[in-house]
Amino acid sequence: MRSRFDEQLALLNKELITMGSLCESAISLVSKALDNSDQEMTKKIAEIDAEIDQMERDIESLCSKMLLQQQPVARDLRQISAALKMITDMERIGDQAQDIAEIISFLNGHTAQVHRQIHEMAEETIKMVTNSVEAYVKKDASLAATVIAYDDVVDDNFNNIKGDLIQVIVKNPKEGEYAMDLLMIAKYFERIGDHACNIAEWVIYSIAGNKK
Repeated sequence: MRSRFDEQLALLNKELITMGSLCESAISLVSKALDNSDQEMTKKIAEIDAEIDQMERDIESLCSKMLLQQQPVARDLRQISAALKMITDMERIGDQAQDIAEIISFLNGHTAQVHRQIHEMAEETIKMVTNSVEAYVKKDASLAATVIAYDDVVDDNFNNIKGDLIQVIVKNPKEGEYAMDLLMIAKYFERIGDHACNIAEWVIYSIAGNKK
């Protein structure tokens, strides 16, 4: 029985890594689309979001089987519960990447200096998602704590971008709508960072039995 459970647990880890990689791909694509938006890029992001949604359902099914067919001990239960919470955050990451893509489709190739800062936010959130999933698989509470602390970096970047965009509006009110679109994009990246932080907190719960 235990060997079967361990096989399922290994499969769960593999599926979580794949889902995390899809989230990373979605974030990377929308970052690139910020400067090179086209219909094919937007379509690809939508396809990745659909894959993420399907993986959420598949992992939920796997977790249900593990709970119903096996006899997991307390630590196993925490790990399965954490996985179920993590995939909810990953699904939201996919949705928000799709939301960013929809906003980008209205920019019509318009670019600004602040794009560089938004690209940096995207890279930071990719790093957070990667490390949070890796922390789960490796049962590394220290790495998870690093992800949580790094959320402050993303928040600071968002606040800097917000300040710069306010100055854009002040100097050129005609750019107001464009600046607000960029602010929404930055806000979605900030929320993605929050979701990665949530994932890391659930990793700590799976290891220690609490989220702090």
